[in-house]
Amino acid sequence: MKKIILTLMAAAAMTVTMAQQMPVAPDYLKPGDKVAILSLASTPKKAYVDAGVATLKQWGYVPVVGEHVLDNCHGYAGTPQQRLDDLLKALRDPSVKAILSTRGGYGSAMMLGLIHPDTLAKYPKWIIGYSDITSLHSAQVRAGNMSLHANMCGNLADKDADPVIQGYLRDILRGQLPTYRVPAHAYNQPGTAQGILLGGNMAVFSVNFSGSDQWDFLDRDYIADRDVILFFEDVGESIPRVASMLTQLRLKGVLNRVRGIIIGRFTDYKPQNGYTDMNDMLHDQLSSFGLDIPICYDFPASHDESWNYPLIEGHPVTLDVTETGVTLRF
Repeated sequence: MKKIILTLMAAAAMTVTMAQQMPVAPDYLKPGDKVAILSLASTPKKAYVDAGVATLKQWGYVPVVGEHVLDNCHGYAGTPQQRLDDLLKALRDPSVKAILSTRGGYGSAMMLGLIHPDTLAKYPKWIIGYSDITSLHSAQVRAGNMSLHANMCGNLADKDADPVIQGYLRDILRGQLPTYRVPAHAYNQPGTAQGILLGGNMAVFSVNFSGSDQWDFLDRDYIADRDVILFFEDVGESIPRVASMLTQLRLKGVLNRVRGIIIGRFTDYKPQNGYTDMNDMLHDQLSSFGLDIPICYDFPASHDESWNYPLIEGHPVTLDVTETGVTLRF
C-alpha cells in the first residue's frame, strides 16, 4: 500500500510540474472590465492613445491610461523604471484584466533587467502588441503566461483598419478562439504539426532572446519535451541580415525544437545579394537546412496592420499546410 501511495504521489507531482510548465491563458474579458493602455516602448502620438480609448469603450471595456504613457525620455515613453512602474501597477491591480500597448518602437526589453520572471508569473494578464513588444511576449511565455501578438492603439480607430482583423482581436479577448485559413504559397512545404505558438518580430527574439539565460522563451529546459510552432516577421531589415538571423537560430539549436514554421510578411527592404524577394532567400535557406516540417509563407502577420492576424503566443495550435492552403487552429 505504501508503495502505491508513493507512486500516486509521484504521479501527482509530475502532473503539477507539467501543468506549471504549460503557459496558462489569462482570464478572458467581460463587459465592464478595465483595460490598461500603456506605452511600454517608444513614445506614441496622442492620437494613438485616443484611438485606443475610443475603441475599448466601443467594445464595452473601461480604458485606464498609464501615468507615463505620453512621456518622452530620449524617444522612449519615460525611463525603463517609469515604464515598468506603469506595467507593475496594471499587473497588480485585480480590476485590470488586460494591457494594450500604444505602439512598439524600441525599449520594452530594457524593463526585463528590472523584473524577475516570477513577478510576471504571479499576474497572468493579456499583454497586447507586436514589433518591439515581442520582448514582453517572450517574457510572458517564459514566465508561464500566454500573450497576445496583435495590433496596438494606433490601428484600432484607423479609418483604413480591417474590421475582420479587429474583430479577431475583440473575439479573442472574449474567449472566442479563431481558426485562420489563408491561401497557398508556391514555396509552402506541406505537412501537419502541433505545438505551442512562439515568435514575433524576428530581430527582437533572434538577437535579444535566443541566448538569454533568464528570459529566453526558447530555453531548452523550459520547453523540454514540448513541440513548438515558430512564427516570425519584420520590417526594415535587409535580406542579408535576415539570413544571418535565421542562421543564428539554426546554429543555436532553436530550429531543432521547431515542428512547424509560419513566415509572415517582411516589409521595407531592398533587393540585395541577387534576391528581389525576401521569401526567395528564406526558401533557399530553409531548403538547405533540410527541415522535414510544414512551412508556410506570406501568413498574415506583419508590420502592415491591415495584414496582422492576432496570434496567441504560448497557446497550443495545429498547423496544417496543404497544396490548396494553410489552416492554423487554436
